[in-house]
Amino acid sequence: MSPESTGQNEHHLTVYRRGFRTWRGNRPFWAGLFTILGGLPIAYFPYANMHLGNMTIAMSTTAGAGSLIIGILLITLGFTMWFHHIVRVFAGVAAILLALISIPVANIGGFIIGFLFSLLGGALSIAWAPGDAQASEHPEALRARDGALGAPEYGQEPHRTAEAPRRPMLFEAATEADGGRHREG
Repeated sequence: MSPESTGQNEHHLTVYRRGFRTWRGNRPFWAGLFTILGGLPIAYFPYANMHLGNMTIAMSTTAGAGSLIIGILLITLGFTMWFHHIVRVFAGVAAILLALISIPVANIGGFIIGFLFSLLGGALSIAWAPGDAQASEHPEALRARDGALGAPEYGQEPHRTAEAPRRPMLFEAATEADGGRHREG
């Protein structure tokens, strides 16, 4: 094996990490994660019991089923953002609406924690836009492709040819600066 070859000498964890980074970069990952993290406390707190010594405090309310449904829907929307990122705007709007509904229904939105995480996840999902394929390429692949196309190397001046497009004049006063002569070309 040559020390210049890539892929053969890499550790399998590095390969998985790079694969996960690529997967994460092609979808609204953080939006889905925050939405899932917001749905968990909304679904959990109505069914939780706190033990203080011999006393048990049950936080269950009459809207426990509503809290469970809202929490499960938020978790489902988080996974939808990950695996069906085409519907990210719908999932983001639905997450924001469910977060707002969770305030009166689910123990003040999972004690504000679930509300804030779900609201942030929905907003991130709406704001996320897929990147271009060129930005996700490896830097060596970009340099090799640009070198094949004749692009200048780093630190070199681009070479100018006669076919270079002319810049449009922004102001008419620029023609008067050279004595009123108009350049053709």
